[in-house]
Amino acid sequence: MSWTTDEIAARAAADIPEGAFVNLGIGQPERVADHIPDDREVVLHSENGILGMGPQPAAADEDMELINAGKKPVTLLPGGAFFHHADSFSMIRGGHVDICILGAFEVAANGDLANWTTGGDGVPAVGGAMDLAAGARSVRVITSHTTRAGEPKLLRTLSLPATGRAIVKRIYTDLAVLEPDGDAFRVLELAPGVSVEMLAERTGAPVLPTPK
Repeated sequence: MSWTTDEIAARAAADIPEGAFVNLGIGQPERVADHIPDDREVVLHSENGILGMGPQPAAADEDMELINAGKKPVTLLPGGAFFHHADSFSMIRGGHVDICILGAFEVAANGDLANWTTGGDGVPAVGGAMDLAAGARSVRVITSHTTRAGEPKLLRTLSLPATGRAIVKRIYTDLAVLEPDGDAFRVLELAPGVSVEMLAERTGAPVLPTPK
């Protein structure tokens, strides 16, 4: 009745255009690197100073001196490059990242994003998210549709501190692909076995079908 984490990553990868420079956030977005179509050239960027990352290596080939911003072992494709951390952030702040795909605690119907703290006793983790939210040309999100407690992550308005305002262009969850539409979420695609009614029950804002 829903997509697996790898199926979500593959669905997000399918929407990345040829030649795009893409930053993948820590956690579930990292899986996108393993699902870039073989016939498509996509340049993956990591804020710790890598351009041209490939999929994750086999366990026997892991090199802990070649890691992404989430400290996970990665591979480097032919033509890939390493550079200073400051240069990497200059790429982000200079508007040279076409797409970033981030995780989220909450997304609001107007595109507001919360992904750096859960508030209260939660440990804040700003990382590069603030820079990517402000500097990337298109911000996309991969997240589970609900929390572990079953509460919606897609809401009318954020309840947590914002990472960025009105920045999210597309959302990939285990139930659907959606776009913020101001006061609601527009459904672009449903996971197999998921109905609009089921999606609406698990979403904290109105859900609109894709216009024909």
